[in-house]
Amino acid sequence: MNTSSSARGDGTVALVLRDLLPFLAPYWRRILVALACLVLAKLALLGVPMLLKRIVDALGVPATALALPAGLLLAYGGARLASTLFTELRQIVFARVMARSARTVQLKVFRHLHALSLRFHLDRKTGGIARDVERGGSAISDLLDWTLYTILPTLLEVLLVTVLLVWLYDWGFAAITLITIAVYSLWTFRVTEWRTRFYRAAIDAESASSTRAVDALLNYETVKYFNNEEHEARRYDASLRTVEDAQVKSLKTLGVLNLGQAAIVAIGVTALMWRAAAGVVEGSLSLGDLVLVNAYLLQLSAPLNYLGMMYREVKQALTNIEKLFGLLDEHLDVQDRPDATVLATRRPRVRFRGVRFGYDARRTILHDIDFEIAPGETVAVVGHSGSGKSTLARLLYRFYDVDAGAIEIDGRDLRSLTQASLRAAIGIVPQDTVLFNDSIRYNIRYGRPDASDAEVEAAARAAHIDAFIRTLPDGYDSEVGERGLKLSGGEKQRVAIARALLKDPAILIFDEATSALDSRSERAIQAELARIAEGRTTLVIAHRLSTVMDADQILVMEAGRIVERGTHQALLAANGRYAAMWALQQQGEAALSG
Repeated sequence: MNTSSSARGDGTVALVLRDLLPFLAPYWRRILVALACLVLAKLALLGVPMLLKRIVDALGVPATALALPAGLLLAYGGARLASTLFTELRQIVFARVMARSARTVQLKVFRHLHALSLRFHLDRKTGGIARDVERGGSAISDLLDWTLYTILPTLLEVLLVTVLLVWLYDWGFAAITLITIAVYSLWTFRVTEWRTRFYRAAIDAESASSTRAVDALLNYETVKYFNNEEHEARRYDASLRTVEDAQVKSLKTLGVLNLGQAAIVAIGVTALMWRAAAGVVEGSLSLGDLVLVNAYLLQLSAPLNYLGMMYREVKQALTNIEKLFGLLDEHLDVQDRPDATVLATRRPRVRFRGVRFGYDARRTILHDIDFEIAPGETVAVVGHSGSGKSTLARLLYRFYDVDAGAIEIDGRDLRSLTQASLRAAIGIVPQDTVLFNDSIRYNIRYGRPDASDAEVEAAARAAHIDAFIRTLPDGYDSEVGERGLKLSGGEKQRVAIARALLKDPAILIFDEATSALDSRSERAIQAELARIAEGRTTLVIAHRLSTVMDADQILVMEAGRIVERGTHQALLAANGRYAAMWALQQQGEAALSG
């Protein structure tokens, strides 16, 4: 995986906001309305202390009728209600923006992860990525929430209160307010920057522990086979200890931050109240002025406390969003060309022309592979493990691009075709079948999601699994468990065959399709596979030579090269590597049957 996320990571706010703005742009009208509600709410709230001052001053004049205080009291209540009304309206208007933008980003990341090459997914740590996506999506909502609901309102309120204090009194009140806010902000920013590394360490440790837990649970059977439950628990606990230490440091430094913030606010409030009280004693200020200053101070102190917390939350949200957008920065090894065309074919001709490929640039797997599958023909590839057989299927699916040469369908290079249309034309039954943790019906229907129940069941009958499914208590609605572990290897293989049949592709790939079946089941399904392959361009990758005897052409691979080719009979007559493999397998089967 690349390190783009860490490159952002000391990452500036500007970079994260730049990446986030395109997702907010469609909702600019809602954002403007929410901001208007924000301003109106703050103006209404700003009027509350003014009205309170007038009420106090009015009540201090005996000659005044009760009508004036009553009117002021009604205005006071109306101002407080208006502030709450516009605050709630802002939330109602902006709620969709927060939820939709988070959803849009997460969906884009999800699609991008599926668009990444197999190379990325072989290196990924699933648990850590899942946590990064989950936390990043929540962080987007949090960032927008804190920004519009706390940071902007507080800054606006500070500005308005400062202007009012200067206008009504003098620069002394405003200076104390601004100095308090400046010192408070400086303390908050400096300490929070110091704390950020502890937070980063905590979330990195959480991702690592999640990855370790998911990996152990996915490999539950392997853990049981080797009686390594305690070993996995110790490894997981080591990760949790790292999380614990990072969280403790984070909480301790949070206490330091909170203490400093409280002290700064207390000193500022005391200084302002002292100045206001002195004015009342001197007679330059009324009792209502003291109440006004006190009300504004109380009004500012609460959001100032929240502002510190919000800054911390924003920094944490930015860290999580950086990781989320870091996933979007992962490079696509396999991409559609701008001029890529759609593949539409029913009886395609497939050709590997001088193909060279290696998963690592330092080690070549395939050397000058050259063969052709004519329309409707079946070509089988055999060879020992590690000879490069399954790599052919991955290249044909374009999970990777070849290093040299080309793979062509009907004379068109795969790289000139859209990946979606290419893969829609190919159906595969893999050697290692992994199923979704859902029903058997869902897993078969995955081959063509819009298929009817009748079509699903027809595909199951063709794969000789329908009778077995009907013996289950829940039939086709039976759950298969994590990765299909509730089914045997042979049952999973038949589900995979049914899924490929339902897709009804023009090109079929059988990658050790019957490897998990017993001899009797293999013979039954082999006949069915032969019927299915009729009229389709088929590539069969096999270890058992008895399953490919009827292929139109058999390729023998060794160390990434084609060393022999021909029909079954021709290869036996050549008395080469294929004949030796055939004799060895026949001896093995004879020994087993004996």
